[in-house]
Amino acid sequence: MSLTSLPVVEIAGGPRERGRQYGEQARPRIHRALAYYTEAFGHSSGLTWEQVTQRAARWVEPSKAFAPDLVEEMEGVAEGAGLDFLDVVALNARGEIIYDTTFNSMEPDGCTSFALLEQASGDGHVYAGQNWDWRDGVSDTLMVLRVVQPGKPTVIMHVEAGQVGRQGANSAGIALNANGLGGRFDDAIGVPQTLIRRRVLDSADLNAALEALTKSRAHIASNALITHRDGFAIDLETTPGPVGWMYPTDGLLVHGNHYQAFMPPQLAATYRPGSADSLFRVPRAEGGLRAVRHASGSDQARKLIRHAMSDHLGYPESLCTHPDETQPPVKRWATLLSSCVDLTTGDYLIAAGTPCDHEYERVPWNLYDGPHGEETL
Repeated sequence: MSLTSLPVVEIAGGPRERGRQYGEQARPRIHRALAYYTEAFGHSSGLTWEQVTQRAARWVEPSKAFAPDLVEEMEGVAEGAGLDFLDVVALNARGEIIYDTTFNSMEPDGCTSFALLEQASGDGHVYAGQNWDWRDGVSDTLMVLRVVQPGKPTVIMHVEAGQVGRQGANSAGIALNANGLGGRFDDAIGVPQTLIRRRVLDSADLNAALEALTKSRAHIASNALITHRDGFAIDLETTPGPVGWMYPTDGLLVHGNHYQAFMPPQLAATYRPGSADSLFRVPRAEGGLRAVRHASGSDQARKLIRHAMSDHLGYPESLCTHPDETQPPVKRWATLLSSCVDLTTGDYLIAAGTPCDHEYERVPWNLYDGPHGEETL
């Protein structure tokens, strides 16, 4: 079954060539993303989009130093979409821009991520996924991107149009799921999360994936749950300063939008969770996902995962988040999609919307149809 609810785009070749292909194929959605953030940032700060992109320019040099190839890819996206380069930088640094004090009324995105190893999955497979919670207004900018790149694993990601990295998995059997953590640290300019996450997914082995997180200096705090098809998972709470980590319990690991592994000393005296609902989303997901270990096969395991991620305690700001009609449209939250990647079989599944009323669909590519795909199977 092919994914029909979201557009799917495949790009290949060198960085600028990939970017041009991306920009050309996703042009309408990229322009919709720009229109949404023009409105959203204007609503929260009163700044024009031109003023926003002027501020986004501060991330160009750190990005070039960290991943010049991905900057070149962003330049290609701008060319293909008929936009200015800084427009694309702003779309990729939207999480970092939010933490600028000018935009302090825009909350960071939420999410609930999970890893299920063989002993917890019922069918003996390794699963990774998440509910991606963010502004409902970007739902018509979402897309699935497959990146075929010389010398690196093939990557499949679900992204906002124009972004070169977010959540996904690669043909080396590595999955990345991510969650915002919140909290300001200092005024130093670090690397945007989209580039760090893409570098994780560009990694051919687990060590390189972890080094992309532990050896980079991110601009903002963010959580990364790394799952490997050989039955390993680790969660890293990364900040511009220290990094904390945690491992699965009985083959299950769940993370939300609050610190669970450690408390950064810079925040310890005054920390309060930015997303209070994260405090119940995590245990509710854990409780639901524990049932998966009793699945009789893969079909049932996937149904139980979807059921767990459809929990409505605290509705509308629940594990499965629905828009709050009392809020202005530009500020309404929703679970934009729910993902479930079977790292054992290579099936990449997406429920394009709230999982309670959207079935998981298989994207048209298997994860292992690419370089590195057969090396350790």
